[in-house]
Amino acid sequence: MELYSSIRYLKGIGDKTEKMFNKLGVYSCLDMLLYFPRAFAEYPDIVNPIDITVNKVFAVKGRIVGRPVLKKTARMDIVLAKMTDGLNEFSLTFFRQGYLAKTLNTSQEFIFYGKVYAKGQFFQMDQPRVFTVEKYREMQTSMQPVYPLTTGLKNQTVVKGVEAALSEGLYPEEIIPGYIMEEYDFPPAKTAVRDMHFPISANDYLKAKSKFAYEEFLLFVLGIKYQKMSLEKTPNNFCIENTDEMETVKNNLGFELTPSQKDALFDILSDVSGKSCMQRLLQGDVGSGKTIVAFLSMIVFAQNGYKSALMAPTEVLAVQHYEAMTKLINKNKLNYEVLLLTGSVKEKDKKIIREKLKGDAPLFVIGTHALIQEKVEYSNLGLVITDEQHRFGVNQRDAFSNKGLHPHVLVMSATPIPRTLSIILYGDLDISVMEGMPAKRLPIKNAVVKEKSHPACYKKILEQLNMGHQAYVICPLAEESEDINAKDVISYCEELRNIFPKTIRIEYLHGKMKSDKKQEIMDDFSSNKIKILVSTTVIEVGIDVANATIIMIENAERFGLAQLHQLRGRVGRSDKQSYCILVNGSDKDEASERLEILNGSNDGFYIAEQDLKLRGPGEYFGYRQSGDVSFKIGDIYEDQMMLKKAARDAARIIEKDPELSLPENAAISARVLSYMKERAQSTGI
Repeated sequence: MELYSSIRYLKGIGDKTEKMFNKLGVYSCLDMLLYFPRAFAEYPDIVNPIDITVNKVFAVKGRIVGRPVLKKTARMDIVLAKMTDGLNEFSLTFFRQGYLAKTLNTSQEFIFYGKVYAKGQFFQMDQPRVFTVEKYREMQTSMQPVYPLTTGLKNQTVVKGVEAALSEGLYPEEIIPGYIMEEYDFPPAKTAVRDMHFPISANDYLKAKSKFAYEEFLLFVLGIKYQKMSLEKTPNNFCIENTDEMETVKNNLGFELTPSQKDALFDILSDVSGKSCMQRLLQGDVGSGKTIVAFLSMIVFAQNGYKSALMAPTEVLAVQHYEAMTKLINKNKLNYEVLLLTGSVKEKDKKIIREKLKGDAPLFVIGTHALIQEKVEYSNLGLVITDEQHRFGVNQRDAFSNKGLHPHVLVMSATPIPRTLSIILYGDLDISVMEGMPAKRLPIKNAVVKEKSHPACYKKILEQLNMGHQAYVICPLAEESEDINAKDVISYCEELRNIFPKTIRIEYLHGKMKSDKKQEIMDDFSSNKIKILVSTTVIEVGIDVANATIIMIENAERFGLAQLHQLRGRVGRSDKQSYCILVNGSDKDEASERLEILNGSNDGFYIAEQDLKLRGPGEYFGYRQSGDVSFKIGDIYEDQMMLKKAARDAARIIEKDPELSLPENAAISARVLSYMKERAQSTGI
């Protein structure tokens, strides 16, 4: 068996399991080896019977009482059992585990790990995990991988798949030059890949993760450097001369642009009137006013006879931009059409839009990745803008920028990346940093509280609702997890419906929902029909509902500070006083220390810098911090020193061997060339 052999040939993987893995992008044995855990489960101490409360996850030691009952239905086997921990009685329900009717006996103690509910005068546990006492103790002293899953795929199935690939003696090719491997004392590929899945110690895992993060960063930086060389040769095909309409719109906004907005607009206009094609990053904190700068730039291009396209990472955000741009154009009575192109647009309407994009008339098109699909062709496309760049891969940005005849490119991001890291990550772009907030914005008032303060939090939310405002409640999970004790939107939404008055409409939102349902929920929230929106971080990017004045973030300790700052930015988007409540579900001092930084500052760049200083090894074993520039393994905040080393080494490699032709660079040369070839195929470069 070889690295690129189908996973179908691995022991224990049949046709049905193969299809589930394929949904996750796992097709070959190499894919399986590189499908790393998103976390490592922490198994708590066995709970004292007197400390058990409802709606929390516990490890309960107990004995089965009586004989388990096996019920067979058309859809599944259901096992019902009774258990006691010596003080409390539990009703246990197991689905699709008929064998437990025989293995759960009264002669030994078991550990039942799961969420405890109230059921009359007894406790209830549904689908708890069952361990012998010895096995549970073993789990507590070892690191248990937790993988991203899809419907029907169990964590243990992934574990067995990885074990099967490792048993074949397979491991990824070594691409890092030997002298760098020795300099950083990186483990060889065979050791590193095993330690990414099944480390004996935290230190082994961290060494393996550092090696793979470095490899990922090195390939990225080398690719960026070679891309920069090609971009510097791209001539300006769309020289801008007239800006009268933009100046009129700017003077009619009803507010004065901030100095940073004016500076950014000047940078853009200077670029697009120069000799070379613009490649610029517009980086600004949440609420700094990047969007209006982008809109004004698009109007400049329209007046000069060119089209502009703006790509957002989500349909919700694309619709929001479309509506805002349409309102701006109508207010100023400009004769330009604004189009919306997303995946949910009907095919007959897509055909009409595609025809208009091939025409000569200047217009604006706003959408999602549907803008870069093969069928979409542009004529006179002068400016392309990607909003929230960290959500797009570099390939997508390039594919977008190469629609038409090398248009100018503007990239926008609210991710508060320190400038030293921005220079590395966006090495192919010039950078404009926007600081300060638009006038009349009040600073958000923050509070860090413990879970026992929930009644006071609900009272504060109700106070805002009674004033006619709206609220966000953020949870880290979309649905309940057997491995992670944290709030999920589905069950918490129901819980809140039982707490707040029935007249208050409460709905939930998460990324796994269908696009039309997500849009329906956001439309109802935007129009004030929904008063409380319980959501995952899917609302993190750019959502602008000015009437939302309070956000409560559950299990705030599970998020990176930069992401919490992004979430907090969903409120404070008007002249109304807004509030952010961070609920700390951890007893650790480090969690409190981190959250107090957010409590004391609304400056995203300061928060990002502090987050870098505080994050320690423990952060590697919890949730991967999303919302950052996307890398599969590396995290630009946690692994900033490794990123800087990779950037330094990439420069050192190119200086010594510009063509990557030396034998020591053979493996990495093949990977970089493959990387560039993939980008060329997807972008037409």
